[in-house]
Amino acid sequence: MSTYELVRFASAEELAGKVAERWLSEIQALGATSRFYGVALSGGRIAGRFLSQAAGLAKARNLSFEPVDCFWGDERCVPPDDAESNFRLAREVLLEPLRVPDRRIHRVRGEDPPEQAARAAGEELCRLAPRERDGLPVLDLVLLGMGEEGHVASLFPGEPEEVTTSPAVYRHVVASKPPPHRITLGYPAIAAARQVWVLASGAGKEQALRESLRPGGRTPLARVLELRGRTTVFTELNV
Repeated sequence: MSTYELVRFASAEELAGKVAERWLSEIQALGATSRFYGVALSGGRIAGRFLSQAAGLAKARNLSFEPVDCFWGDERCVPPDDAESNFRLAREVLLEPLRVPDRRIHRVRGEDPPEQAARAAGEELCRLAPRERDGLPVLDLVLLGMGEEGHVASLFPGEPEEVTTSPAVYRHVVASKPPPHRITLGYPAIAAARQVWVLASGAGKEQALRESLRPGGRTPLARVLELRGRTTVFTELNV
């Protein structure tokens, strides 16, 4: 039985808009509830389009992001105003336009020593989110992009098994592409989320997506799919 749902679109722009509509419908359904709703945001080109579309639609609908606690799936070890910062991207296209309150923004402190920043980010998420029986925090939604080699968040191919199975919520990694030092949610924390949405978009990524979706695939995305009962993959790629 397949562990993923594949949703196809005609273009990256359509993907960003339709997935943004789907996300806003979930947020609208929260209403005035006081329950925790945590989302891990992503970086990258398609994430920028998606977050920008979400902000525009939320403004048009006068939809408040007050119930949403914003975390990050990964962050580069750079200051928050650096052009490489995933936080900066979200701040510019989503958080500031929608005036998301500071108490709902839980950024990874990429300017701090990596191990310290990873530990602090994990502790904050564990303090706010409900827990599984094994102690892992449960996010409502993790948003992931996908790289040309099938990496997701900052989980890259080639990590040894003892690293990929680490129970750390966030961990420091040295990536195979710049900037090298990054902090990422680990596989167990992603697997524990109620929903994972993968925005697989961009030229040159068809082969990585095919490899990720095939039984026995060996990419980081394939590992996420294997660990979870259900993951939704949104793409305009021809696979």
